[in-house]
Amino acid sequence: MNKRIKKLCACAIFTALIFVVTAFISVPAGPVGNINLGDAFIIITTFLLGPLGAISGGIGAMLADLIGPYAVYAPATLVVKVLLAITCYYVYNILKRIIRIDIVSRFIGAICGELVMVLGYFLYEGILYGFPTALVSVPFNLIQGGAAIVVGTIISFLLLKNKAINRFVLSLK
Repeated sequence: MNKRIKKLCACAIFTALIFVVTAFISVPAGPVGNINLGDAFIIITTFLLGPLGAISGGIGAMLADLIGPYAVYAPATLVVKVLLAITCYYVYNILKRIIRIDIVSRFIGAICGELVMVLGYFLYEGILYGFPTALVSVPFNLIQGGAAIVVGTIISFLLLKNKAINRFVLSLK
């Protein structure tokens, strides 16, 4: 199969997965929205697909915002999730060459990506509602980010230990 078609199909599948996890598997967090594992799947996708994961993450999460009561966040979500994935990917790739401990590099990359997410939503909400009001959602975003770091890093690490998945990922590069 053509490598471009494989990449497009993988991107579409992960976009749909991120959309479903973000839109339908969440815990309400009061007036600030919900807490979901969408970011964990963005991290997994980024570690499996590389920079292509940014497209899946941004579009999948944005679509989840558009079908729910959070449509006002859709533009921010697209940008924030793309930046989360890009940060995660590039920090990981730089660190794996320096410290050479894959799982540690993944964790640090994911932490940096999630910090970008928290900062991005804080800035967006600050512009929309004022910065004192935007502070209310920071703890919830940190909780969601923390869960995503742990779940996304561990699952991606374990998935890449699987020979078939690793072979598929390598075939995309």
